[in-house]
Amino acid sequence: MDLKQIINLHKDGASNREITSLLSLNRNTRQSTPSDGDLDVTDRLIQVGRIVKTPVFDHLIVTERSFLSFKDTGTMAKLKRSTKYVPTHELIERAEKKATEIAKQNRNIEIAKELKRNGMADEQIADVTGLPNEEVTKLKVRRKKA
Repeated sequence: MDLKQIINLHKDGASNREITSLLSLNRNTRQSTPSDGDLDVTDRLIQVGRIVKTPVFDHLIVTERSFLSFKDTGTMAKLKRSTKYVPTHELIERAEKKATEIAKQNRNIEIAKELKRNGMADEQIADVTGLPNEEVTKLKVRRKKA
């Protein structure tokens, strides 16, 4: 399946107001193990689905005697974490968002430490900083001398 076919598949789903996509592959054999091509196409479809807001729910491989669900085997979850076909700009946005979250978390920890040094109760510090109570309790600081 080429990229144009993949995009058209998602366009069809979006035009029909579908909320999610389910992929199905019929095989004339008894082998339900996904090929590298199956994995690759599904990975691409997941990325296109993110762009057009039509997520891929599952990919089924149906054979003469059985079927395999990518969702049930954990393959969908693995492919959803894949960055193989994620556009570079999205990877940059993800990295920037994560860096911002880490910086905010570190700032809140430093604020919590300072408040703890000044004798504020852990529960109040948790309320002020948004940190979990357990995390505030675990912070080790030296109290300021009076």
